[in-house]
Amino acid sequence: MKPSFWRSMKMVAWSFFGIRKSSESQQDVAQVNPFHIIVAGIGSALLLVLGLILLVNWIVGK
Repeated sequence: MKPSFWRSMKMVAWSFFGIRKSSESQQDVAQVNPFHIIVAGIGSALLLVLGLILLVNWIVGK
């Protein structure tokens, strides 16, 4: 199967929660591009941080 960016995003999303079946995790590792994982991880981390900053500013601003 060809590596896809969306499969990498799904893998990163599951890693943020910390839950994943071992068999599915091994299958993902064999089928993703490491560059996609790096980009997806950095992008997801930035979105999480920006979301938390916006949430805190919204709460403090009330």
